[in-house]
Amino acid sequence: MKKIVESKTKIRFQDCDPFNHLNNGKYTDYFMNHREDMLLKHYDLDIYEMSQKIGKSWLSSSNQIAYLRPALLMEIVQIESQLIYFDSGNLKVEMRMYNENKTHLKAIIWSEFVHFNLLKQKRETHSEDLMILFESINNPVKAKTFDERKLQIISPQKIAS
Repeated sequence: MKKIVESKTKIRFQDCDPFNHLNNGKYTDYFMNHREDMLLKHYDLDIYEMSQKIGKSWLSSSNQIAYLRPALLMEIVQIESQLIYFDSGNLKVEMRMYNENKTHLKAIIWSEFVHFNLLKQKRETHSEDLMILFESINNPVKAKTFDERKLQIISPQKIAS
């Protein structure tokens, strides 16, 4: 099973600021849309069907994002994501946005999610099947903090060009 999944998408007009850059608030939308699509495509995990059938899903609990280079109007970008941590009720995913040929990192985000029972309105414990899935796709990073990870990734790339 793939530990790092990737997809391409085009930056759309309605998501850009007057400078034709992807609006900062929209990066999270692009990252989340990517991850939802990849969960279904690669892991057969439909979080919406799950919420409707068994009343359980994940809530976003925090995001840490670094904007490194602008994503431009009508540009094709490549987004990668990987699960970097999990436990009985939490997930942490790292996602990275690059230009189409992955020579320039545009943004990186760490998103944390809490497993949640929508019917009982409280935290939920992951099922055994989910824990097995997470164990098989978990791809931790060496960095302990987001800032450490950001430096680890960008230092070879030299953001300024």
